[in-house]
Amino acid sequence: MEMREQSLDQEKDLILNEEQVDVQNATDVMSEAEVVVEEFEMAQSQEQEGVAGETKEAVLQKAVSLAEKPASEIGRDEVSRLKQQFYAIRRVELEQEKAEFLEKGNEASAFAAKEDEVEEKFKEILSVIKDKKAEYLAEQEAEKQKNYERKAQIIEEIKVIAADTDNVNRTYPRFKELQQEFKTVGEVSPTVATEQWKQYQDAIESFYDQLKVNKELRDYDFKKNLETKQLLCAEAEKLAEESDVIVAFKRLQELHDKWRETGPVAKEIREDIWSRFKDASAVINKKYQAFFEERKLREQENETAKISICERIEGLDFDSLKGFAAWDEMTKIILGAQDDWKKLGFASKKMNNALFARFRETCDKFFEKKAEYFKTVKDDLALNLEKKIALCEKAEALKERTDWKKATDEFIALQKEWKTIGGVAKKHSDVVWKRFLAACDYFFEEKKKKTTDVRQVEQANLKQKKEIIAQLGAITDEMSREDAIKMVKDLMTQWQKIGHVPYREKDKIYDAYRAKVNELYERLDMRGAKAHFANFEENVSEMSGDENKLYRERERLMRNYEQKRNELKTYENNLGFFNSKSKSGDSMLRDFERKIQRIKEDIETLEKKIKVIDSHL
Repeated sequence: MEMREQSLDQEKDLILNEEQVDVQNATDVMSEAEVVVEEFEMAQSQEQEGVAGETKEAVLQKAVSLAEKPASEIGRDEVSRLKQQFYAIRRVELEQEKAEFLEKGNEASAFAAKEDEVEEKFKEILSVIKDKKAEYLAEQEAEKQKNYERKAQIIEEIKVIAADTDNVNRTYPRFKELQQEFKTVGEVSPTVATEQWKQYQDAIESFYDQLKVNKELRDYDFKKNLETKQLLCAEAEKLAEESDVIVAFKRLQELHDKWRETGPVAKEIREDIWSRFKDASAVINKKYQAFFEERKLREQENETAKISICERIEGLDFDSLKGFAAWDEMTKIILGAQDDWKKLGFASKKMNNALFARFRETCDKFFEKKAEYFKTVKDDLALNLEKKIALCEKAEALKERTDWKKATDEFIALQKEWKTIGGVAKKHSDVVWKRFLAACDYFFEEKKKKTTDVRQVEQANLKQKKEIIAQLGAITDEMSREDAIKMVKDLMTQWQKIGHVPYREKDKIYDAYRAKVNELYERLDMRGAKAHFANFEENVSEMSGDENKLYRERERLMRNYEQKRNELKTYENNLGFFNSKSKSGDSMLRDFERKIQRIKEDIETLEKKIKVIDSHL
């Protein structure tokens, strides 16, 4: 009997030792699992951050769908992500709203955001979710408290049957039922779980201390436990074939929970079966660890790449951009950087948000400056459009004119002015240009039709003027003075009656004509002028006895003299302002100079005549 008691004591110690080893190993694995799962959940949350292209309404609809789920399926991270997305969009709206408020000349301190109906609905949905989660957590806590109380009852009953030393063998089935029930009862609060588990182990140990079970019953228990643990080992080994590391790891945690709940096996195979299960677990744990190490490496590479992109766009000079082409080129660079950013995965959680904020700050700065530039350009384009429309109206008013020379000059001036005006908006550019061009083309087409005959007439006039020059050149000294003078005057009269010649020949033919006339004046008209002056002196001598006639003649000459002086002054003043920069301008300058010279000669002649009269008064 004493030997039997010693054997049972040794068996009890072995069973409890294995139970404690299994529990400790399971606890260690679960601690590691909790850390890794937490990292994974953080990574998942990270992957869901910063979803671009969403609208407030789309995020609101997601929140509504989330609120319709059971509370147990609503994740805290999912709610946080929706809040982050919604208020990121809302923040951009508020910035735009404030910018428009300030553009109207308002003070920043006076800005107040408008009520947003979508935001109010979003807050209501968040409140619903919060209440649902609170109710669910309260239910969970109540359930855990209920489980705690039931497990406490089980422990107390085990203590009671363990204390009945005379009936321990008889109560063994009930003891096994209580063990099974303890395993099936749900979770309790983590704050009391460890202490209650220790109480349970103490009660189990107390029972085994009193157990007088026969070897057959004990071996049957070991056999059933072995079968269970072999199945757990097989399942753990099969997990190595699972392609999804995360799924495999979570399933392994469930197997460890079941292992923990399963009783001991025979001593001689205890270490082998545990080693098999531990080795299978190590395969999954290594793959899981490698997965996150590789993930961490990728995150570091992404962090380095994102820093590089930030530095790249921060080094760009937005202040020196001038013109549409420069802004378009810079826009392509910024959009290219955004595309590069989208191709990258996430950096570490603590850096990812900070880097995105840094990247977005520079992008926002660029697009704000671009908006300012295009607002200014828009105003300039509108002003340019007004100017060009005004030129169109002027051209349309000119196009029916038939004073071809003057109208042509005015059209050319309008075209030059058009070139000095900047661009207009693309949607108006072709329309306003075609309108202006239509008026110009209409005028010049009409001019071309009307001036074709004019050119032929001008060529005929040129031929006639050349013939007059030739006839002037044929006047010789052998001709009598009277005949020569008469011929010159007749030819000069004919010259005056002839119309215009081609513009490019005008100065050349006139210079030839004046040269020939001046030459004849030297030979003929000067002697004629002396004769004319001699006649004037003879007439004055005849009037010398009548002072009234002399005074009237003198008064007439003085009026003519003052008129010529005024003409001379006017021409000289105009000549001072004249600027010759073209062929036509040079021709006009020579005309002015010739007229001035003739006026001076007339003034000199009048002065001489006045002196003649004064000598007889």
